[in-house]
Formats: sequence, C-alpha cells, structure tokens
Amino acid sequence: MTDDRVKKLYTRAQGSAIRVGCCAYSYRDLLTNASAGMSLERFIDTAAEIGCEGVELTAYYFARPITSGYLHQIRRRCFLSGLDITGTAVGNTFALPPGPDRDAQLNLVRHWLDLSADLGAPCLRVFAGAPPSGVSMKQGRRWVIECLLECLDYAEERGVMLALENHGGVVQRPDGILEIIRRIRSPWLGVKLDTGNFDSDSPYEDLARCMDYTVSVHVKTEVRRSGVLEPVDYGHLVSLLTAHGYRGYINLEYEGREIASKAVPMAIAAMRNATRSAERQGRVDSSGGSCA
Repeated sequence: MTDDRVKKLYTRAQGSAIRVGCCAYSYRDLLTNASAGMSLERFIDTAAEIGCEGVELTAYYFARPITSGYLHQIRRRCFLSGLDITGTAVGNTFALPPGPDRDAQLNLVRHWLDLSADLGAPCLRVFAGAPPSGVSMKQGRRWVIECLLECLDYAEERGVMLALENHGGVVQRPDGILEIIRRIRSPWLGVKLDTGNFDSDSPYEDLARCMDYTVSVHVKTEVRRSGVLEPVDYGHLVSLLTAHGYRGYINLEYEGREIASKAVPMAIAAMRNATRSAERQGRVDSSGGSCA
C-alpha cells in the first residue's frame, strides 16, 4: 500500500474542525494527592468550569475497582457537564519480546479497550516503549508492530481506535512512528500526536509530518528545540493542523512548572483563542460544523 493510500485511511469531511479539551494527566499532582480533594469526578467538573469541550480520561486516575457501574457514572457526569469523552489513555509498553511480560501488556491494552468501549470513548492512547538494553530500535519496532497487530482486531470488535503516541523509545523521531503506521496500514490505528515529545531543530516540521495520520492530539505548553524548551505557538500549531485537514480534539496535557490549578485554565484559554482566531479567518470551525 502506497503512502497516499495509507493517508486515505484517515480521510475526513472537508475543512477542519478543532475543539479544545484537557487530559486528566494535567492534574496528576492533585489526583495522586489524597489530601488535595481531587478525584476523576472533580476533574470533570473542573474541566467544564474552565471552558473545555472534552476530557481525556487517563487510566491511572480511575478509582479502583473499576466496575461498569462506576464507568457509567463517569460517562453520565461528562454528559451532564456537556463534555465529550475524547478518549482514554493507558501506560503500556510493547517493545518486548514474546513471553509473559509481553502477554501482560497485551492483556492490559485489551482490558482498557473493554473499559473504553463501556465508557463510550472513541480511542485509547497506547505507548510503543523502549526496547530492553542491548536491543536495537529496529527490533523494538518489530515487536511493537507485532503487539499492535495482535490488538487491532479486538480494537475493531470493540469499536475503539488505538492511538499510538510519539512518546520516546522506538518512536522518538517521526520516522519511527511513521514506519509503524505505514507498515500496519490499519483503519483502527492512528497517531496520538504529542506536541512536546519531538526534540529537534525543527519540532513543528516534525509534528507536521505526522498530521495526516493523526487521530488525536496532546498539546503541551512548551516544545523542545534542540534540547531547549520554548513556549508553544498555539496559533502556528492550529494553522498546521488545519492545513492537514485535522478534525477533532486538541487536549491539553500540562507538564509545566507552575501549579496546575493556575496554569491549566490559562493554557485552555490560549488554546481556545487560537481556534477562535483561526475560525474568524475562515480556516477552522471550532463548533464542529462546516467552514464558511
């Protein structure tokens, strides 16, 4: 299958429609501090209060045990808050040889496909991972491809896309993640594009190379240019996504140094301003309808 035919797997309606959401991970310090009074339910309320249109619910912050009744309560809370569940996210690794460790990771992802379907989430973020010491990146990518192929039939059965994040390891550069996407060629696998995870002298160009295959986006408040952090240009990022016809959510994944309760609302406001500015210029419809 040629690259153009792979890109056609992600064909969307014409125009671009971008909405703003937030990852639960943005509030990780509060969600993991019992004395902070932050729960997944409170995160949902907070996201609605600060102007988000959707939320990505990270696996680490669900109360245990995770029952269907609990998931349905979370789903109901999002609905009543006017929030879409943009996806879920699990912390797996697939750069492993066949064996019990790999089997455990495959079972983890399949389990979260079940939970995601029960929650009504359209996609599940997965990691590739880094291979064990002494193993080449090339071999690591082969293992990742094998694992993804083992999960994709089940992803289709459950109606949940797998969104592979450019998160270090064997996908630390665009060529790595694009090789995996192009070799697998599945309509149930796409890129989860994290804007802060490529480190080069041209980070925006690296991001743009992946946008035709992108099904969901994590927005960081900073990008890395040759090892140096610099503030993200939200307007430029939205322009690039629009040029590639992206339709969907850009979810803030805050990792900055300031306290999340102060920094996250400001970042969400900046992201909304960027989508509204693009909308006024006729480049993007942040309401999800057709472009003028």
